[in-house]
Amino acid sequence: MDYIEVSIKIEPFSDDNADIVIAQIGELPFESFTAEEPYVKAYIQEKNFSARDLKMLLSAFDGAGIVNVSFEYSLEKGQNWNALWESNFSPITVENLCTIKASFHKNLPKTRYNIIIDPKMAFGTGHHQTTHLMVKNLLEESVKGKKVLDMGCGTAILAILAAKMGAQAPVAAIDIDPDAVASAFENAKRNRVAAKISAHEGEASLIASFGKFDLILANINRNIVIADMQSYSNALV
Repeated sequence: MDYIEVSIKIEPFSDDNADIVIAQIGELPFESFTAEEPYVKAYIQEKNFSARDLKMLLSAFDGAGIVNVSFEYSLEKGQNWNALWESNFSPITVENLCTIKASFHKNLPKTRYNIIIDPKMAFGTGHHQTTHLMVKNLLEESVKGKKVLDMGCGTAILAILAAKMGAQAPVAAIDIDPDAVASAFENAKRNRVAAKISAHEGEASLIASFGKFDLILANINRNIVIADMQSYSNALV
């Protein structure tokens, strides 16, 4: 799947200003954001990208005296996200309970839950703030024996963690991106929970075919979450 990488230069740069810019463009269907001073980098499927719409949203900062912004973009055709991130993908530990690492990381201290992720063509290494927060919140949940859905699963970090925490098998993992579904399958095998996770390509309309869920995890664009909220609501016990 082809993506557009948008680099938004922010002056002056700060974490707060980066958050303001991300919030401003949040109504567009970007799938991931990273902050690398002085830029916010945003990723969106090529078919969903409109430079005109982005320019219109960013024009809100013109003359406002908050930040100065400019942007450029490029096509990442069939980008291999694993190759892109491998050089600076460091392992992370969440709440001293869960370690997320790549297969090439060796001799790391073990935590209660250890997850090996190779992103390949899918988003999700745990470094993005929303993924980190979702992992943290999931660790605080009691999911043993509960039926769980990971919607917009990406690399399936959340589905894998839920399975390791004792969620009812199979944990359902759904993504519209076939590369993400393939990555979810591979990562489930890599973490020895393949029998406990069921990955599927599809949209929110697919949820109803799985019956009711005790917990739905949806680490995806807020506009998609809002648009699909009724499907989530209908699927909850």
